[in-house]
Amino acid sequence: MTERHYSEAGLPGADQFDVYTGNANPELARMICRYLGIDLGRSEVFEFSNENIFVRIIDNAREKDVFLIQPTSRPVNKSIMELLIMIDAFKRASAGRITAVVPYYGYGRSDKKDQPRVPITARLIADMMTVAGANRLLTVDLHQGQIQGFFNIPVDELTAVHLLSSHFRQKMIENLVVVTDLGFAKRARTFAELLDAPLAIVEKRRIGNQDRAEVLNVIGDVRGKRAIIVDDEIDTGGTLIQIVNALQREGVTEMYACATHAVLSDPAVERIANSPLAEVVVTDSIPIPPEKRGPKIKVISLAPLIAEAIVRIHRGQSVGALFTSEVHFTQEMLLWDVDGAPDRPMPHASGRPAPRPAEDDLRDD
Repeated sequence: MTERHYSEAGLPGADQFDVYTGNANPELARMICRYLGIDLGRSEVFEFSNENIFVRIIDNAREKDVFLIQPTSRPVNKSIMELLIMIDAFKRASAGRITAVVPYYGYGRSDKKDQPRVPITARLIADMMTVAGANRLLTVDLHQGQIQGFFNIPVDELTAVHLLSSHFRQKMIENLVVVTDLGFAKRARTFAELLDAPLAIVEKRRIGNQDRAEVLNVIGDVRGKRAIIVDDEIDTGGTLIQIVNALQREGVTEMYACATHAVLSDPAVERIANSPLAEVVVTDSIPIPPEKRGPKIKVISLAPLIAEAIVRIHRGQSVGALFTSEVHFTQEMLLWDVDGAPDRPMPHASGRPAPRPAEDDLRDD
């Protein structure tokens, strides 16, 4: 495989196109730049002894099209402040356009008033990013699609469903059923269609403000089948294990799980290791330290997907075309992840144009 280069020679207006990162997931930002064949923008982002965050943009950002990679993951509040301060720094450096690339959107669960006298924190974060000076948002698999409506700036929401389903399609598992809860049902339906498998729904109830839920019922025919449990994130793993136990009681013979965001709070890794799950597939939207990468956990990189979206946003092309192009394109992105150690080449021929854009929107949510 040869490298794909979106360098100054091949990309119109490439001299106006820069990628920067905070401290939340610099490895993902480096992989995105490596896929694009460009250098990561230079900046200083650190914390003083009094816990105040300092940002300095080293490169000239005047009138540049800036993409800032920063998931709001652990430590969540520090990551959010870094993002806001970096956005403000680019605004004051006269950047032409600032796109906040937030692969994981923290506080996404606080998207409605489900109790008296509680905040809608997901909306608050959206307001803060907009006031700081972000011109648009690029994100991946929000907890609920309605969060897009909290922004008064353009939002592009990517999905990892195609990458995750492609991984399982290559395994050629027979007699499959896709299992999810009601909150992820729409995207899980797409996942099931891509695998040509039926969909079963798990009914669950969250208990107060605790980090656990009670599984009430499994709706659908799962007996004697192999199940893939699909969700947007795995936090403590408590709900996942409850679903696993419920499926066991219903007679499922083999189980896999996948999710876009691997929060993996304690004791998630231990629960997964001790479970009958054969494999748990996640993405690198959140950095996963080596101690949390157990033998059952497989990590697929979002770098090619985000990089392609960045180029399309810069060029004014359809981002939705990423999910309507040929199947082999998704497979190539998956292969790049498999071969994607820092010293390995990238897949596409240098200068090959991106897949032809379609007129479709990103998703019909």
